[in-house]
Amino acid sequence: MQRNWALYLANRMWRLHPGVRSDDELTPGERAADRLRNGMGSWTFVFTALVFLAVWMGFNRNAGFDPFPFILLNLVLSCIAALQGAVLLIAARRADQISAELALHDYKTNSEALDLIRQLQATTTEIQEELATRGPLGHHNGQNPAPNQPT
Repeated sequence: MQRNWALYLANRMWRLHPGVRSDDELTPGERAADRLRNGMGSWTFVFTALVFLAVWMGFNRNAGFDPFPFILLNLVLSCIAALQGAVLLIAARRADQISAELALHDYKTNSEALDLIRQLQATTTEIQEELATRGPLGHHNGQNPAPNQPT
């Protein structure tokens, strides 16, 4: 149950990722592709389609406007299938775009982190070199401090 909840959150929360453009930054076509993908790729769509088919067949079973073999229903389903193929391609392209945006954000983050690590490494090296030039008591070149200076 906990794993399912985490998966649910991960699927919903990617929109808040700083590497993904928000709804205000998307084109109308990208917003439509997201809505269609989320709608047609859901259990709600599947069950709604099943109910629609059952009602259509039940209503037209004997004397409806599209009696068996449901030629009009076949035409409607063929049109939906043809459009759904295009919608799936659009949705797949949008998913690829999201993946590319996330990858670019990760690359930029990793590059910035690498620069910070290199700066930190250079600073650490400078500190080590400074400590190496001091003697064991922290004096430069192993010289003893003047007698009036505290150690």
